[in-house]
Amino acid sequence: MRRFGGVVRAVLLAGGALVIGGAASGTGAAGVAGRAGGGATAPASASAAKCTAMVRAALGTDVRILSAVHLDATAPAAPDAAAAKPGAEAGDGPLPAHCRIDGVINERVGAGGKTYGIHFAIALPDAWGGRFLMQGGGGLNGSVRPPTGPVASGGRPALARGFAVISHDSGHKGAVFDPSFMADQRAALDFAESSVRTVALLGKAITQRYYGKAISHSYMAGCSTGGREGMLASQRYPELFDGIIVGAPAMRAGDSNLAIAHTQVLLNQVAPKRADGKPDIAALLTPDVRRTLLNGLLAQCDGLDGRADGMIENVAGCRFTPKSIACRDGAAKDGCISPALAEALDKAFAGPFDKAGYAIYAPVPYDTGIVALQGGYLPSGAPGPFGPANSDMAIDLDARIHVIRDDAAGRLTDTNYWTNLNSFLGHGGKMLFYHGVSDFWFSPLATWDYYQRAAATNGAAFTDASRFYMVPGMMHCQGGDAFDQFDLLTPLVDWVEQGKAPDAIPARRRAPAGGERPLCPYPAFAGYDGGDPRALASYRCRKAG
Repeated sequence: MRRFGGVVRAVLLAGGALVIGGAASGTGAAGVAGRAGGGATAPASASAAKCTAMVRAALGTDVRILSAVHLDATAPAAPDAAAAKPGAEAGDGPLPAHCRIDGVINERVGAGGKTYGIHFAIALPDAWGGRFLMQGGGGLNGSVRPPTGPVASGGRPALARGFAVISHDSGHKGAVFDPSFMADQRAALDFAESSVRTVALLGKAITQRYYGKAISHSYMAGCSTGGREGMLASQRYPELFDGIIVGAPAMRAGDSNLAIAHTQVLLNQVAPKRADGKPDIAALLTPDVRRTLLNGLLAQCDGLDGRADGMIENVAGCRFTPKSIACRDGAAKDGCISPALAEALDKAFAGPFDKAGYAIYAPVPYDTGIVALQGGYLPSGAPGPFGPANSDMAIDLDARIHVIRDDAAGRLTDTNYWTNLNSFLGHGGKMLFYHGVSDFWFSPLATWDYYQRAAATNGAAFTDASRFYMVPGMMHCQGGDAFDQFDLLTPLVDWVEQGKAPDAIPARRRAPAGGERPLCPYPAFAGYDGGDPRALASYRCRKAG
């Protein structure tokens, strides 16, 4: 079947529900209007009439519009539990009146008799500023997130700024880590790469049709899988976007998962054993041990930024060694850890190597969030998102990495290989990378490694058109003891449209103590100059020595 098509049969009822092919759409007007504070009503304005008319738009033989609903401006939405999921963001700021169109591309019956297709939602603000933004996904996708553009927006999402915003499920329905869709060839290809181009082109076509004028500039922003999708766009579809925000990209998930498994095995080997013979991680990494690790880390690295405040700003300058807090007599006690645990941690944070001595994955930086029971890099012994805790006592890294590198879908999905970006850079494309230093899933040093390799390939054309920001204390995409509230969208737009290159980015924290300080282009860091430690002016970006 050809992409981009569909015959639409829809009638807008007086009560706001849409009937498509004779059946009411539960995900259409009634479902969407709930967020606007009441059910949708029949068109009462030119904007509403223009919006609902989009259900009859001819967009190609493979596109089916499920609903087109005009929504009034909204108050801020409260953060919800989904914000803790990989790639998720906190609640949106106030949203303007806009038209939300939901649809599906290339709907079909695929492997196992399941129905597949790329579901999407696009938000078209009444007061459009001429810009388009594609919102990245998270995990293995499988659902359509509200198209607001919240990533790295500082609490003012792209939709609130007048952007047209589109989001999508990448071609399948399912739980965030349900891989069963990979049985279908087209769904696997859509997730790996092609849905990015497919949805972006359709989103642009809808936007230009709706407003009757060309888009001035196109952007993309995402974290985790969304960050990977942003990298993918710059590498494989370089003409699609003028500016891209890449957060904590899931660019080599097989490698990072192997590194996590390697860490777990190293710790299992030195952990006390339960009655059933399995390792007791909770008995190894007790609250006291975690506290000792954190105190030792802070003692070595906290003051490197000019102020001992529980934050390690000088990421590049931190050279923590677990052996420095190992007990000299070999027995763990208050204030020190066992030499066996110190050695295991040293090997784990250095990253796995194959038998020939080549690195399989990047090192993991020592940061304050590694000891957190919820979302820390060090395991807790509790079940995780993929099932029961790992109790393996051995791991064959060479065999495991061979399987990973031989996985065709994984190779197509991963974005850590391609570094030639001259077509993207050649039309003036700009990129902003960011990564939490306490990310438990993907090492920020792996992303930094890609950045350095891209710089080696492209030279000044890349370094003059990109920035990389480490976010000390931040977990995966957000959270942690961190200044994790920051706006990268404004400086990206200013750079693309005005040629104003970004430097320090103001960042806020929600807890525990509030305040503000800069994020600095890595490897520079926020150094304390004196004054009110909560004030942005008390810090300046310093070069790592």
